[in-house]
Amino acid sequence: MIAKAPGKLVLSGAYVVLEGAPALVAAVDRYVVADTRKPADRITEEVQAALDLGMLTRAPWFDAGALRTALPEGGSRKLGVGSSAAILVASLAAAWAEEGRALDGEALLDAALHAHRVAQGGGSGLDVAASALGGVLRCTLEMTKAARSGPGARLEAVPHALPAGTVITVLSSTSEARTSAMLAQVRAFAAEDPEGYRALMDEATHGAVAAVAAVDAAGVEALIAALAQQVKALGALGDRAGTPIVTPAVRALQPATEAEGGVVLPSGAGGGDVTILVGSAAPSAALLERARAVGLTPEPMVIGVVGAHLDV
Repeated sequence: MIAKAPGKLVLSGAYVVLEGAPALVAAVDRYVVADTRKPADRITEEVQAALDLGMLTRAPWFDAGALRTALPEGGSRKLGVGSSAAILVASLAAAWAEEGRALDGEALLDAALHAHRVAQGGGSGLDVAASALGGVLRCTLEMTKAARSGPGARLEAVPHALPAGTVITVLSSTSEARTSAMLAQVRAFAAEDPEGYRALMDEATHGAVAAVAAVDAAGVEALIAALAQQVKALGALGDRAGTPIVTPAVRALQPATEAEGGVVLPSGAGGGDVTILVGSAAPSAALLERARAVGLTPEPMVIGVVGAHLDV
């Protein structure tokens, strides 16, 4: 059996989702392909966790090349659109189909989320939700402090309609972010200055709540304002924690983006990888040229695609 699972873009709610704030995540048309007819030539930590938990009896072969981008000097790097989650979800979907099990998105999400958290020691699960369910999702973690983002934390993921007229443009950089290191520095700052940390997270949370509420006639402008509030707060958080959540390239692109009525922000934890432009119209050629000048290359993607499915 052959199954496909998409990558993801975090549109809103980075970092604060781990504290119960709502996040927006979208599946994108960069698919991992898993094929049970071929033996695996490599096994990821997440797939190994699924094997150890008895969710899989053997690991299928997979191809995650679509979730990589070429480098100017040759070779490629991960785009940062959730390849580990997509590999796991596609592998489970293909294996379950071979066993004759129905491909139920919610069951797939529950299983993959558990294995993914066991492998990574926690996490929001936004990437797993996007891969399993597809579309654009509003996601919220349960508020129990002991369980939040851990192996037992419950993730609510429901379809969400972005405001009509929202245009999202994806940009990739030549740098690859180390999310675990960035999170460690943020946690260290939180321990050192809990009041300063709390103030910045409250500001970002306010923006995350406003982003999911931006669905009325003026929704695009409201969404842009909500995302801009998060960029400001997370940029300050990165500065205080000593980690580049909002990179110099993103900051350099901000004035030109704002002049066109849009917002530029890191997708997810930041630090490089993927950047998104959000506006009510496509960015001008001049803005895209400015993006290239600061090291950000347009990366064509379709937002809100179908989740895990069989390739028949």
